[in-house]
Amino acid sequence: MIRNPVHPGEIIKSDVLEPLGLTIGEAAERLGVTRVTLSRVVNGRAGISAEFAWRLEQAGVGTAETWMNLQASYELCQARKSAPKGVTKLAA
Repeated sequence: MIRNPVHPGEIIKSDVLEPLGLTIGEAAERLGVTRVTLSRVVNGRAGISAEFAWRLEQAGVGTAETWMNLQASYELCQARKSAPKGVTKLAA
């Protein structure tokens, strides 16, 4: 398990957009999403949905499952950082 996983958007930026020399607008067009949508993901203000993960897979950027796992790992880490209050065990 990764202790502090990065937001998947950071991976898109550093491992996909930058090496390919693509702008947010160019990549968004190729993925069939708006520039705003891709910008929000890349800047960590939105997560990767199943549909977005599927678009990445169709564009040849990993598998949808990998992207969903990265997003889930990131979200679980964030949830664990803010310990919930008032939770007790359901079974003894």
